Parts: sequence; C-alpha cells; structure tokens
Amino acid sequence: MCLAIPARLVDYVDGERQYGTVELGGVRRRVNTSLLVGDDTTEPGEHVLVHVGFALSRVSEEEAKETLRILEQMGPAYEDEMQQIRQWQAVEEELVGADYRTRTDTRP
Repeated sequence: MCLAIPARLVDYVDGERQYGTVELGGVRRRVNTSLLVGDDTTEPGEHVLVHVGFALSRVSEEEAKETLRILEQMGPAYEDEMQQIRQWQAVEEELVGADYRTRTDTRP
C-alpha cells in the first residue's frame, strides 16, 4: 500500500525550488517539490503531503497531526509504510551517499 503521508518541509535544495528535503517519521528524504505552486506554495517549516517521492500539496500543521494520528491507528499498514521509507533511505545512502539530500548536484 502506498499512502500520502504528511511531512514537514525542512528546506529547498535548489534555487528553482524543484527539490526539497522533508522530514517524516524521523527520516529526512529528498522529494520533488515542483507541484508546490499557487495555493500550495510552501515555505520551510510548513507541512506537505508526500507520495512516491513527490510533495503533492501543502497542508496545515493541524491537518498533518490529525492525518498522522489516523494513519498510526491503521497499525500494521502504517508501520509497513514507515519501514519501507526507512529501508529506502538506507538503500539511497548506500547507492548515492548520505549527503545526497543536501547536495544540489544529484550525481553520486
């Protein structure tokens, strides 16, 4: 199952604001932020919904907290999703380096 999970936007990693770093479940991930335009324009510190590597839209902090509360009640499905996120981070770090999320050059 793939869920859209609320995450806090930590920063943008490029001047065009096409990629950013988000924090979800204690894991920082680099995501595509090109969809965050218009009403969904987001600044670091605000929350977004993340799905398959894309920040889809901005959400309020209250909505993010409530969504996370509901997802946590799903038990195994939510835990499985979070485990997959942690595993992907480990694979990503092994393949391209731990500093990948903070580099503007995406080549290993």
